[in-house]
Amino acid sequence: MSLRFLRRRGSGSEPDAVDSVPRLRVFVPQSVQHVIVAYTGMATVPLVIGLGIGLSSAQIAMLVSANVLIGGVATLVQTLGVFNIGVRLPIIMGSTFTAITPAILVGQQGGLPAVFGATIVVGLITWLVAPWFSKILRLFPPVVTGTTIAIIGFSLLPSTASLIAGDDPADPEYGSPDRLLLALGTVVLFLLLERFAGTVLSRFAILIAIGLGTAAALPLGLADFSAVGDAAWFGIVRPFEFGMPTFTLMAIIPMLFVQLVNMIESTGDTIATGQVVGRHVGPHEVARSLRADGVSTAFAGVFNSFPFVTFGNNVGLLSLTQVTSRFMVAGAGVILIVIGFMPKIGASIASLPEPVLGAIALVIFGTVGAIGVKVLVRADMSRARNHLIIAVSFGMALLPVGSPDVYAQLPDGPQTLLSSGIAVGGLTAFVLNLLLNGGSADGDTTTGGTEREAERAAAPASADDGARQNPGESGEPRETPTADPERN
Repeated sequence: MSLRFLRRRGSGSEPDAVDSVPRLRVFVPQSVQHVIVAYTGMATVPLVIGLGIGLSSAQIAMLVSANVLIGGVATLVQTLGVFNIGVRLPIIMGSTFTAITPAILVGQQGGLPAVFGATIVVGLITWLVAPWFSKILRLFPPVVTGTTIAIIGFSLLPSTASLIAGDDPADPEYGSPDRLLLALGTVVLFLLLERFAGTVLSRFAILIAIGLGTAAALPLGLADFSAVGDAAWFGIVRPFEFGMPTFTLMAIIPMLFVQLVNMIESTGDTIATGQVVGRHVGPHEVARSLRADGVSTAFAGVFNSFPFVTFGNNVGLLSLTQVTSRFMVAGAGVILIVIGFMPKIGASIASLPEPVLGAIALVIFGTVGAIGVKVLVRADMSRARNHLIIAVSFGMALLPVGSPDVYAQLPDGPQTLLSSGIAVGGLTAFVLNLLLNGGSADGDTTTGGTEREAERAAAPASADDGARQNPGESGEPRETPTADPERN
């Protein structure tokens, strides 16, 4: 593994945008932006699981620190690569929301050692099956990948409402004009920066919008940083803090369903990242990404954390900023590791006003959905069967989003799978394409057509697809990213 820095113009071939290292004044703020976008999700999963199991505040704080720390390590593995593990693309890793319900149920019955034991097992299984799972990538033409990516973004949009309006509808401040106006103002500020700021400044539009939004929240009483003073400066994350793991089928089986969901989601996120950064993503790359998921998940079980997956919201951030260096995202991983050992920094990020974070999340999740729509444009929309695939997949995906308890009467395993809009939507698109198009790409029934379309589904987008070109230090347009000639 070697760092390849930008060479001067005219000194020979340069690494593309993914393998370049931005200037320090770009590198650090962009890394911080990715941390801020990812941190809320990383803190929420252990918080909700801890509350559901009935842990103390100190135990929950330890789970949060462990989760953030392992998220940083997993991000380094995914971005930099270790042997054949890690796709070496700018991907942030974090714990999955899909694991929340199974982890609470298992934890209430068998305790956290059972949860962590199951996490270790399913992580190792994911690592083992990754090469075989990735070989079905040819069965993911644009109508399937585009639908899945769009569902990832659009199904996450409703979650921003609880950040903007509040968690408790019975609270008198729920959906107050101050909260709504603060969120709206943050979105408007971001859009103004994107439209009128220079290219360099617009790269940091999210960071600026968060900073100014937080400043506006202080006089409104919507920002509370009192928890920062109570947090410790340093903390140590120890393996097996809750005891040695236990291994039971009762715990492992529901977590296997979680990992199936994660593998579908990670495949979609990895393909979406390839689309954004202009890299080919085929079976080889998907296998590397899934191996990183598996190893990170097993490692998480050792260090008191939960199953890990690629973070789709950070894919949206890449598309917005067009700063796609994997080393910049690796820098975000280093920051996450530091935060894992310094709870006070984590408390500062966690204290940012929720309406501001919700507004930024709204923009980012919508951007992920738009990337999916961009991929869908490549599908043959003259075919009515493709209309059905998209329509039914979106319907199945948004059903549990609009009515979270619709599958409450089902057994735990099917309930886990069907309650994830992302998983059920992606799986529906995959199965319907097999049934209606014979598994071929957009209805081409020849094997060659299938393989050609599968290649196009994972091929990098062209410069004409709307990727913004950022000027270099001299103000000259940056060249459109090209595929890396090396296969890592």
